[in-house]
Amino acid sequence: MLPRESARLDADQLEKLYTSLGEVEADNVLSRAMEEMAIRIKQSEKLYDAGASDEMRRTICSLIRIADQVGMNTVSRVSGDVLICLDRGDWISLGATFARLVRSSDQSLTAIWDLQDITV
Repeated sequence: MLPRESARLDADQLEKLYTSLGEVEADNVLSRAMEEMAIRIKQSEKLYDAGASDEMRRTICSLIRIADQVGMNTVSRVSGDVLICLDRGDWISLGATFARLVRSSDQSLTAIWDLQDITV
């Protein structure tokens, strides 16, 4: 059984982004956001493996800010769940929740790429 995450993008947030910035600048913001999110996820994986909870918390907080900016609701929500596990020091729940974050971020980034017709 392979767990799958469905991406949930906030169309209203994306529309606001495009309306306020224009198409070219919004595309640039989305591209940078996707790149930064991928970097944050990779950093978080390394920090998780190292058991560096304080640094992981800071990285996840910045991931939430980026996800909120571009309407990636699932990533933001699951990132918040990861923070709860970190705050509780619950490494067992953290393992499952963090794995879910990695899956949901992969799905969300793919959905944005598909939306933007960006080739991976």
